[in-house]
Amino acid sequence: MRILVLGGAGYIGSHTALELVKAGHDVIVADNLVTGYRSAVPGTAKFYEGDIRDSAFLDELFSSEKIDAMIHFAAFSLVGESVTNPLKYYDNNLCGTKVLLEAMVRHGIDKIVFSSTAATYGEPENIPILESDRTCPTNPYGETKLAMEKMFHWTAKAHGLRYVSLRYFNACGADESGTIGEAHNPESHLIPLILQVPNGKREAISIYGTDYDTPDGTCIRDYIHVTDLAQAHILAVQYLMNGGESDIFNLGNGIGYSVREVIKTARSVTGHSIPTIETVRRAGDPARLVASSEKAKRILGWNPVHDSLEEIIASAWNWHKNHPNGYKE
Repeated sequence: MRILVLGGAGYIGSHTALELVKAGHDVIVADNLVTGYRSAVPGTAKFYEGDIRDSAFLDELFSSEKIDAMIHFAAFSLVGESVTNPLKYYDNNLCGTKVLLEAMVRHGIDKIVFSSTAATYGEPENIPILESDRTCPTNPYGETKLAMEKMFHWTAKAHGLRYVSLRYFNACGADESGTIGEAHNPESHLIPLILQVPNGKREAISIYGTDYDTPDGTCIRDYIHVTDLAQAHILAVQYLMNGGESDIFNLGNGIGYSVREVIKTARSVTGHSIPTIETVRRAGDPARLVASSEKAKRILGWNPVHDSLEEIIASAWNWHKNHPNGYKE
């Protein structure tokens, strides 16, 4: 298959592009490199630098390349930034997807897998979270992703395209080769923040809230290895290629780990004491976020294999200790 990966120079996009290459597919990557890195793109993938908000760029790309299906990662994803600068997120995430869908309709490209998020749910009503549960985002990032899902839904009804939306939980870890990994600026994800301590980038890790209704008082989250996420995107493309109907799937391990458990495991993996600073809760942090991925397992045949917290953190540490400044070395 010839697969176009939009945002394929970013964290999850680059890992998905790599897994597609390993599986023998022809891979085309398009990225504006605002948050992605050219060096994260697999060497055998064909690369186009451009923005999905640029209809002329998309027309040239779609005219130049035969595309069987595409995977859409081209979105901003920092929750905090979305709160302080919501219009940036509406412009890039929502307007960009509108321009993309218009170009898909013009060029007759009718299959797309969309990178969505658990942030579409907001405060969960049930644990584990099901795809049928209420969606009520608590930040502009989640709102734009939910609006993008609805845009796909109505465009699919009007123009016959088919899509899969993948709502994933806490992406983490790195490819086993250690050649690509997580490199956000600023960094907001727990595991890379913890690993900045043994890497000498910070003195301690903050624990925001120790009085939650959980066994050890700290927030519980569902951590999913980025390579398992990548495999789910490939299975979703194959599902669409085989005639599957448009659908939405959660992606998680179905197991929750607390902040304290993650820090304890990181200490074991790195051999560093990793001091902590206990502070007050952050606004809007639910006590537990854990996914039910039974639907993805049943329909897509997805089965996460890098599902131990030790393996997840060890793979992340393998990347971070050898690339303390990410790709900017």
